[in-house]
Amino acid sequence: MTRGQSAVSRRDFARLLALGGAAPFFLPGTAWPRSAPPPAPLSPAGRDERYWQAVREQFVMPLAMVAVNAANLCPSPAPVLEVLFESTKSVDRDPSANNREKTHDGREETRRLLASALRVTPEEILITRNTSESNNFVSSGLDLRAGDEVLLHAENHPSNLAAWREKAKRFGFTVTVVDAKSPHPGPEYWVDTFGKAITPKTKILSFTHVTGSVGDLFPAAELCALARSRGVLSLVDGAQSFGILDIDLSAMRPDFYSGSAHKWPCGPKETGVLFVNKDVQARLAPTLVSLYAGSVGISKTHEGFGQRDEPAIMGFGEALKFQENIGRAAVEARARELSQFLMAELEKLDGVTLWTDPRPERSAAIVSFKPGSLDVRKLSLAPPRYFAMQSYLW
Repeated sequence: MTRGQSAVSRRDFARLLALGGAAPFFLPGTAWPRSAPPPAPLSPAGRDERYWQAVREQFVMPLAMVAVNAANLCPSPAPVLEVLFESTKSVDRDPSANNREKTHDGREETRRLLASALRVTPEEILITRNTSESNNFVSSGLDLRAGDEVLLHAENHPSNLAAWREKAKRFGFTVTVVDAKSPHPGPEYWVDTFGKAITPKTKILSFTHVTGSVGDLFPAAELCALARSRGVLSLVDGAQSFGILDIDLSAMRPDFYSGSAHKWPCGPKETGVLFVNKDVQARLAPTLVSLYAGSVGISKTHEGFGQRDEPAIMGFGEALKFQENIGRAAVEARARELSQFLMAELEKLDGVTLWTDPRPERSAAIVSFKPGSLDVRKLSLAPPRYFAMQSYLW
């Protein structure tokens, strides 16, 4: 193929990925330096390319690779891997209850860090395995019966769409789904559309904060306010916003908010979070009942999951510290900067169709596009020294 053809050449596409990167704030770097992240300047404006290069150097991913599937899985930086390794080694070296008590304390420190990051209290935080588990704790824990309605969006993740439908078969409630609309119709459209779909029977409104398909950003605070004004609970699936946007749940005010560590927070696998607003905790029954619950708030009754991988939870806390050192506002600003750059460059290439709306109020860090007639399945098989990707994003 040539540049004059309607399709994008592999060289142009690889060059673009190398320049812009589809995964916010991951830039080509070097070897694992095994050192603390660089100190953050006083303001995001002071974070120049050298600073972001230093951040990139904290990751073990080889210099020539650029992760462009952060919506699915992000690598962890060296400090997270070291905490995970050292705490696991400690437990395996001495599995006594006295030694393992340190990891339990580490779980509570991670809870504190989660609460601080989300601007809520530790008493409102459950540490789960991932967003899917968090969402299912809500759909399984609420007392919904025949005659009740659940209002969802068509592009919700299966754990926040198929799961509700499966439980509706058992408990008899009704699931109403608001259709997807592309391109993004604007925040006001979604507030109006969900407002019209709410009925006196609606018990919960659940939507994805940022869709994993085309990266549409939903007006979360406005939709939560709408639900609250109508006596309806709200669940915000934050799988694609937690760790990349500077989330303030005290301003958003959802009843439930879910997230995963293995995506944008760059934490260990099988660690996640569920926020449960203190005002609705009595309405959520525990899904699992076993030993080793948390120490504060709702975790004392809803986090008894049996034996946990607490070293991974401690690694989750280290990932939160890593982002805190950089500054969450700076992470979001960098993500948006690179996403905007990528979209601007994509629009210059012949044959590219950009699915993501570039306006800041309508998108965040996911960029979805169709690269002309290029066979993405073949592109994903390119040598890994160029880039790592998965084709489903297109």
